[in-house]
Amino acid sequence: MRRCERDADRGFVTAETAVVLPVLVMFTMALVWGLLVVAAQIQCVDAARTGARAAARQDPADAVVQVARAAAPRGAEVRVSREAEQVRVVVVARPSALRGLPFEVREEAVASVEETVGAVEETVEAGT
Repeated sequence: MRRCERDADRGFVTAETAVVLPVLVMFTMALVWGLLVVAAQIQCVDAARTGARAAARQDPADAVVQVARAAAPRGAEVRVSREAEQVRVVVVARPSALRGLPFEVREEAVASVEETVGAVEETVEAGT
């Protein structure tokens, strides 16, 4: 009788594997996509901060965009805006693994504008 019970149990392992394997594959893919999104977010943070530092030093706008794009994920959009005493750099990217999904990563950094050495010397000369 025991032999008949073992023969009947043989198909259960195959059936359970057929059900569990797709779930494990989907879970693994979701983890990988999540890691790629986090990596893109970190790159956007670094790019926005780098661009804000360059803009705060009053580098030309083209140079700020170029520096930020070098640190940003591939194909990222970089916007630089200057207000009275602040500069704002916004980096928007779509993670490469999620191109088909309407999903984007956005980060911005704000920095105070630094006075340049030349501007200080001009005010000192004008005051004398």
